[in-house]
Amino acid sequence: MNDQISDKDKKDWQAFISGKDKVHNKDFRPQTENILKSKSIDLHGYTLEQANIAVEKFILEAFENNISKLIIVTGKGIHSDVDKDPYVSKDLSILKYSVPEFINNNKSLMKIINDIRDADIKDGGSGAFYIYLKKNKNK
Repeated sequence: MNDQISDKDKKDWQAFISGKDKVHNKDFRPQTENILKSKSIDLHGYTLEQANIAVEKFILEAFENNISKLIIVTGKGIHSDVDKDPYVSKDLSILKYSVPEFINNNKSLMKIINDIRDADIKDGGSGAFYIYLKKNKNK
């Protein structure tokens, strides 16, 4: 192993410590995030039918328990076996696309949902999304 630090590495380090860029602290949660009760579900390994059933149940239970923010992890579909089946649409069979479509087409679920957004990178990025639920006025 080379114990010498290159001039480029020294310059890069100096630029970093003197610059305004900061390393994201993944363990820090701002106070505003703690106000929202949140819960997550990971759908890796689920079939489309299993995922839709699990998500519907998950959303309804969260609404009953006054959870306001849900994180749905679908994955990005990069390890999916749909490429091997020529009769299956690659885009529609991947949970990343199918689950949000299922939710948007479910009128009873949409009545209790305020918003659906893409997740931040810390919560799964393009392999996840957020659901913000309305307040349950019966609780």
